[in-house]
Amino acid sequence: MKLIQILKVAVIPVLTVFSFLSTSNTALADYLTSQGSGGEYRYELWSSDNNDYYLKIWSNKASPESDSYSTTRHFPSTNEALIYFDCNYGGQNLPQCPR
Repeated sequence: MKLIQILKVAVIPVLTVFSFLSTSNTALADYLTSQGSGGEYRYELWSSDNNDYYLKIWSNKASPESDSYSTTRHFPSTNEALIYFDCNYGGQNLPQCPR
């Protein structure tokens, strides 16, 4: 009988602590925010749980299911990501484009 009481007092709290520690490390997920095209390319704009954005970019000639895409660096906003696409892939000559 005392063994069961010891298990209740010692083991259950330890397991509870490990449970909380393991669930605090949740995986970050990515979400498709928008998609579009410009020039000879199309893009998908993705956001992650840690509030940054990146682009997946395909040639218009590649099939939509193709894995042959480029992934850009991460951007702090959707605006910066889309300006990057427009300047580097979309053929736009925007004032924000580096000269």
